[in-house]
Amino acid sequence: MPTEDHKQILERLREDDQSALQELFDQCYLPVCTTIRRFISDHALVEDLAQEVFVRFWEKRNTLQINSSLNGYLRRMAINEALGYLRKNKVYIEELDPQTNKELAPDVEKQLLHSELEAEIRAAIDNLPPRCRTVFQLSRFEELTYQEIADKMEISIKTVENQMGKALRVLREQLQQYLNLILLVIFTWFD
Repeated sequence: MPTEDHKQILERLREDDQSALQELFDQCYLPVCTTIRRFISDHALVEDLAQEVFVRFWEKRNTLQINSSLNGYLRRMAINEALGYLRKNKVYIEELDPQTNKELAPDVEKQLLHSELEAEIRAAIDNLPPRCRTVFQLSRFEELTYQEIADKMEISIKTVENQMGKALRVLREQLQQYLNLILLVIFTWFD
């Protein structure tokens, strides 16, 4: 959806124009369903959760602060809706039938834990100062040596070392509360 359409639809929504919600629904319903389907395979449930995304969007219309794309915002809402359902459903399954829980929970739990952890790591990396983030990404994601990073960024190796140390220290602090989650995800991968 082009940015101009995005701004116009948001403005119309704030003016309580229900036809703007219908246009948004028509344009974005399938992508929202596709996003939810990554987490939930039940077709009817996917449709219910997608509709709930649009209901929540309508309820928030006067307080929305969207800095990215409208599609991206709706995609994030869809992910949150699916994860919220999975969290609630896991408790419900445990209370209803412990035997069923043993069969379903591990896969759902692994997917949920992995998604949450990935989002937290990505957010922590994005919050690093720009140079520090670049050095970290070149080292960890592009697997460049410190010398290659120094050459590429035209900085000294000592600066690369300092920036990596800073990045690791900041990430360790920001992700400390997720250490147990990280360990749980790692151990569930090997089950």
